[in-house]
Amino acid sequence: MSDNPQTPQPTHGSVPGIRKLTPYWHPYTTMAKERWLGREILEVVSTEFRDRSMEYYRYALESGVTSINGRPAKPDTIIRNGDRIENVVHRHEPPITSTPVKIILHDKERGFLVINKPGSIPVHATGRYYHHSLVQILRNDFGFDKVYTINRLDRLTSGLMIVPLNADLARSLSAEFVNGSVHKEYIALCKGEFPVDEVVCEEPLLTVDRQMGLNIVHPEGKPAKTVFNRIRYDSNTHTTVVRCRPFTGRSHQIRVHLQYLGYPIANDPIYSEERIWGPNLGKGGVDVIPSGERAAPAPPPHLRNEYSPESFRTGTDDGGPNSHGRKLLPRETGHDIGMGSPVPLSADAVQVITRLRSMKDEDEDWSRWRDVVFRAKGALTPKTVRIPPLSPQNRRKRGGAAENATSGLDGEGEEVAAQLSLDEALVRLPTMEASEPAVDPDTGTLYCPECYLPLHPDPRPESLYIFLHAFKYTTSLGSFETEMPEWASEGWKWTR
Repeated sequence: MSDNPQTPQPTHGSVPGIRKLTPYWHPYTTMAKERWLGREILEVVSTEFRDRSMEYYRYALESGVTSINGRPAKPDTIIRNGDRIENVVHRHEPPITSTPVKIILHDKERGFLVINKPGSIPVHATGRYYHHSLVQILRNDFGFDKVYTINRLDRLTSGLMIVPLNADLARSLSAEFVNGSVHKEYIALCKGEFPVDEVVCEEPLLTVDRQMGLNIVHPEGKPAKTVFNRIRYDSNTHTTVVRCRPFTGRSHQIRVHLQYLGYPIANDPIYSEERIWGPNLGKGGVDVIPSGERAAPAPPPHLRNEYSPESFRTGTDDGGPNSHGRKLLPRETGHDIGMGSPVPLSADAVQVITRLRSMKDEDEDWSRWRDVVFRAKGALTPKTVRIPPLSPQNRRKRGGAAENATSGLDGEGEEVAAQLSLDEALVRLPTMEASEPAVDPDTGTLYCPECYLPLHPDPRPESLYIFLHAFKYTTSLGSFETEMPEWASEGWKWTR
């Protein structure tokens, strides 16, 4: 991933309490991952990312914004081992809370930071987040160019992190986390009246959907142990503040264990949502008997019509070719569900993932079903930038700069859209300015005139985090803690 994209300007949202950035063009490069090998790039892109429609991803690839080993990639280009994939995208970073990152301690002698991370901020650049990641905030706002984030909190989780500033300390402290010698305490606000006596949960956990970040209790999962102690029950809100002590570090461990016990985190958008899990909210886990049953994704009733930018389907059977003789991609048939799971999924798990995806689409105002890419008048290119043909191909350099290229012609002598090299894109980025939103006259959809992304209203700040806070860590460096989160105080009122 490039470390030097244009720094976008902050902008004010329509809702107080959130931090936003203007959209910006961003070049990046990555090496082919093992799970991508032997697959068409359109299939990979459409299953790894879901924020845009199928038609948009095809359009973007046909515009030539993506190259593999310096040559423009077409939608049906097969990804091979060792391929270097480069792209220039128009990035709309999701907003984060305006609550600032707080440095609790800067130990200059031993070389580490102790910080309090607000919920809503991912630790590393991921997906649509770059400048709104903790690493970039520490770099841009505090001047720490090199940090080692060895204990990572989920994006939605707030709280304490110990951040080494040198590699030697990072290695030794990382070993402490790995061997379990770090004592960790979290605070959670969960639904229901939690038992007075201590509760120990040792159910194994498994990640079954990487795209949505979904984890479940499963016998094939990794060992996990969490000890829970009740702090305070509030009969007015029917919620309990609970101290959580994880003895392992599995993904979403506290969230899934609390859900399994029947006391999910009160505002957890994944594990405490009746629309996903039903009235019992996933208490006791889901059935694990494998099932091959899948269903094609469908838009909500108010967006159903003859034309859908989300699918290329033309009324054909699942997995079969359409009227143009093209085989449907997994995302169009629903068979992308479970592709990244290490075990076959049960019908229950498939339904949970399907409902979770549908709810995410609804929360984003069904933007991928409202895609207005058909408004495009030409190839997708950075505004005010003419993309010239790349220089002749020299030699392939694994993971290196974009030295390999092609002329403006493909192998059959037809003109194709050329791709900016990484260096060219970086030179031109400072001249690119964000455009004002446009409105589709037919539907009223507000969209970005540069990448045709349907825009949706700003979220409420309280929807950007969950009631889970890393409160205290005890390591060889000492014992560190934050203040108790506001929502854990007695008498705190939750504005839902």
